[in-house]
Amino acid sequence: MERYLKPTFFIDCDAKAIKEKAHQLTQEQDDAIAKAKALFYFVRDEFKYNPYLPRYLPEHFRASNTLARGEGFCIQKAVLLAALARAEKIPARLGFAVIRNNLLSEKIARLLRTNIITDHGYAELYLEGRWVKATPAFDLEMCQRNGIIPVEFDGRRDAKFHLCNCEGKLHIEYLFDRGTFDDVPLEKVQKWFLLATKPEVRENVLHGGVPNEA
Repeated sequence: MERYLKPTFFIDCDAKAIKEKAHQLTQEQDDAIAKAKALFYFVRDEFKYNPYLPRYLPEHFRASNTLARGEGFCIQKAVLLAALARAEKIPARLGFAVIRNNLLSEKIARLLRTNIITDHGYAELYLEGRWVKATPAFDLEMCQRNGIIPVEFDGRRDAKFHLCNCEGKLHIEYLFDRGTFDDVPLEKVQKWFLLATKPEVRENVLHGGVPNEA
């Protein structure tokens, strides 16, 4: 469990700004679940979801940089939540999954050439003796604007994307889970993202495989 409390290059929970923000957000909370909830809603709603941000350098995923930037996509926001949690002595790690977004915007679908997201990132926090999934990607304003059901977090049940939107239309399908990591597996994340945009290997990626040349 110690490794899920230690600072890393990406989850830099020892950064001054991270420690100060974590303390500010949780100083009035009495227990780990209350602290985790405060941290989750801060990351979910105070950081605009922006899938167009750069993602080609290690610095783009670092928690303290996301904190300073004020916006991020799913992996960046999950890393920030993990860093804030570790700063408050709550064990935290990262999880990745392949999902299908049936309501993906035409712009993003055109860029990716698919509605399958092969590197969706989320956080997991260790609370009351078990790991709980926490998905802070979509901020409340974005959800209200697009008719998306917000992901709520109570510290006890997994907080994941909803299958349908507010109108009952099919939204997010979880295809399979890639597992958990104590830090950002950057090389894997970059491969997952790049390979998914190539039609000739997309089916392989979708089923969990990575071609030898990758």
